[in-house]
Amino acid sequence: MPESQPPAEPLAPARLAMQFEDLEKQTHAAHFGMWIFLASEILLFGGLFALYAAYRTVFGADFTAGVAHNNATIGTANTAILLTSSLLVALSVYAVRLAQPVRAGRLLLGAIALGLAFLALKGVEYTHHFHEGIFPGAAYRFEALPQPGAKMFFTLYYLTTGLHAIHVTAGLVVLGWLAWGCFRRRYGAGNETHVELGGLYWHLVDVIWIFLWPMLYLMHR
Repeated sequence: MPESQPPAEPLAPARLAMQFEDLEKQTHAAHFGMWIFLASEILLFGGLFALYAAYRTVFGADFTAGVAHNNATIGTANTAILLTSSLLVALSVYAVRLAQPVRAGRLLLGAIALGLAFLALKGVEYTHHFHEGIFPGAAYRFEALPQPGAKMFFTLYYLTTGLHAIHVTAGLVVLGWLAWGCFRRRYGAGNETHVELGGLYWHLVDVIWIFLWPMLYLMHR
């Protein structure tokens, strides 16, 4: 006997904004706008990556020492956490397309929990650095690595990871809003655009970390 599929939940009708002629054009405009926004975010972090590469060229040994001092275990654990959260978000989009918004909401809550775990681990790492006197900019006073290059490395470390953490926090707010909408059955098959766009933003946050992880934790080898 084939396995029975869970019953579809009541669908939420998509709303057509007054400036669009039909839902197809509205959906296309929403996706196009999101891709433009994501492109601007890529330009922002791309500039920071280029800045990092330039300073690493000048202070190669100091940057290598700074990377070696970072906790690769925490960095790798956070990578696994974000990748798993992206999987849950992707599954939530699939659930919405199957007209199962409550299931999608539960998956989004799982992704939110993983995002909070990511921020908690990052907070642990920051606290450890603070205790050692590793602060950004002029406040830097880590005696084990007093070189100007090490100071520059950790300044860029705080700049990139701090900006990323802000994006993670914003993503958690978006996922929370989407989960609330899913539990209220606002989204369903044919009305999944908001969940798709929120998922795209969260995937961008994860992709940025995929670049930060080797750059700040692994490139000392």
